Amino acid sequence: MAITKILIANRGEIACRVIRTARKMGIATVAVYSDADARSPHVLMADEAVHLGPPPAAQSYLLADKIIEACKATGADAVHPGYGFLSERESFRKALDEAGIIFIGPPANAIAAMGDKIESKKLAKEAGVNVVPGYVGVIEDTEHAVRISNEIGYPVMMKASAGGGGKGMRLAYSEQDVREGFEATKREGLASFGDDRVFIEKFIESPRHIEIQILGDQHGNIVYLNERECSIQRRHQKVVEEAPSPFVSPEMRRKMGEQCVALARAVGYFSAGTVELIVSGTDTTGDGFYFLEMNTRLQVEHPVTEEITGLDLVEQMIRVANGEKLSFGQADVKINGWSIENRVYAEDPYRGFLPSTGRLVRYNPPEEGEGVRVDDGVIEGGEVSMFYDPMIAKLVTWGETREQAIDRQIEALDRFEIEGPGHNIDFLSAIMQHERFRAGNLSTGFIAEEYPEGFGGAPASPELLRSLAAVAAFAGTAMADRARRIDGQLGDRLKPPADWVVRIADVDHAVSIRLDEVIVDGQPLDLSLEYTPGDRIIDAAVDGEPLSVRIAPVPTGFRLTCRGASHFARVLPASIAPYAAHMIEKIPPDLSRFLICPMPGLLVALNVQEGDKVEIGQPLAVIEAMKMENILRAQKAGVVKKVSAAAGDSLPVDSIILELE
Repeated sequence: MAITKILIANRGEIACRVIRTARKMGIATVAVYSDADARSPHVLMADEAVHLGPPPAAQSYLLADKIIEACKATGADAVHPGYGFLSERESFRKALDEAGIIFIGPPANAIAAMGDKIESKKLAKEAGVNVVPGYVGVIEDTEHAVRISNEIGYPVMMKASAGGGGKGMRLAYSEQDVREGFEATKREGLASFGDDRVFIEKFIESPRHIEIQILGDQHGNIVYLNERECSIQRRHQKVVEEAPSPFVSPEMRRKMGEQCVALARAVGYFSAGTVELIVSGTDTTGDGFYFLEMNTRLQVEHPVTEEITGLDLVEQMIRVANGEKLSFGQADVKINGWSIENRVYAEDPYRGFLPSTGRLVRYNPPEEGEGVRVDDGVIEGGEVSMFYDPMIAKLVTWGETREQAIDRQIEALDRFEIEGPGHNIDFLSAIMQHERFRAGNLSTGFIAEEYPEGFGGAPASPELLRSLAAVAAFAGTAMADRARRIDGQLGDRLKPPADWVVRIADVDHAVSIRLDEVIVDGQPLDLSLEYTPGDRIIDAAVDGEPLSVRIAPVPTGFRLTCRGASHFARVLPASIAPYAAHMIEKIPPDLSRFLICPMPGLLVALNVQEGDKVEIGQPLAVIEAMKMENILRAQKAGVVKKVSAAAGDSLPVDSIILELE
């Protein structure tokens, strides 16, 4: 019986993604939502929508019986789980089977076998797949974890057995790291997945994270759809993905693919799934790859595979669930061009990548087309909630070459407007421009190695700064001209200044704007642009090269954002600029004695009390936000003078937790 109505047991961009394909196939859709998502795009896009409960996932999206009730109430004969939530719950698949509802995903036994990281490693080894050395038994307590780690040899990785998506993972370089992180790993596993078991394995230094996309039908046909490279990660959470990998050779691709197909066949797998591998970046044999885990669901980064293969993976999942055979074989799977995906997160890279929440005051993604695709599930005016994953959108580009796909990312990121919560657009652009990334010299340590002191914006060349100075002066001229036109505000005979001094990054640039030329620091600049006061983006051409600049007025100038950084341009008429040196500088207050909550979140633990002496680097509190625990450490030594919060409190951003003497 063909599927006629699909309930999407998920939210956000993946729910919208599934709805788009179902609509293309002529299949009706049902959305489900929590109180926090009542006006979300996926609810508006679907043919029907069913309310589940309060915002916390445990009271809404994780309630399998409510999902099944919604299916029965709406007549939905199938469920697509997306990723996360119930997508890899064996019990959910079984409950749907018992209710006579089709699950658009793999069989229950495959979910069970691959969902347990400990058991999956045993199965992988039996199927002939390379596995990482480690301890796959149950670890009793912290002391047991320390003994195991010492035997394996540092560094080691502690992982929640039922974990995924970067949750429930801790890297330990020493016994102290194990003692400090083991219990936290257990807590995260229990909180996120309802399972506090932890396993430990050897951590391969300078590794690459490469995964193989699997697709199988219910008739025994299984193919691999090439690889994706997902090495650019932060805190084990993927940030950038691409297909194919710049590292994998055709022979290595074949070896990986065949091993992953063998594993899928060993558990009777069908539908879409992904086998994640860790690969030695120095391997020259093509055999230096090891099994990490198999995700028995659609991956967040599936669009890059779609872009290079021309396949719609959601459509393939639906067809497989309908009992159809795959319409192609392994020999038909090709690689066409290159695709890159950047995850746009609600986090502030300028403040240590702290999670950010709040209303999307402005949300205007780049226009799709010309190798640009945007998968999102938010709208302007919507809320980025503390209850769910911080991903706002996925920006996907395709090019005939890797360089073209990268350049399209940079151009599209320059045109991506988000105001309200903090976001990582500048950081993503900086990665795209980084020489090491462009060279394909990747590893999972890329971000930690290239940004050891955090992120302060992408470096700007002198040429770019001169171009921005010219853009700022042009905008200043337009603003002054508007003022002249407003009811004689500056008098009929006055004209806007033509000569400006623009200060960017503590450097003054002399800019002259004339009808037929622009001169910056005495040198002519071929600049063409249009700007009307109020515009948010300026599309310019500088010496023939396109440049998109997000622009916002600030006191005495503009904030100009492009190429991975915001630049504050002070724009003053040349006749006034010399007097700026006499302005008194405002000194910000010293807040170093306060422990301030850096994000909205739950105070999970407070490790000190009034009168305690603390040292620099000592853990003081633990804040949980967006399903992740964040340890707050002392920035200076002192004695706790006052405690203003208690464990269990929900704290707003910038609230004071404690004060030091």
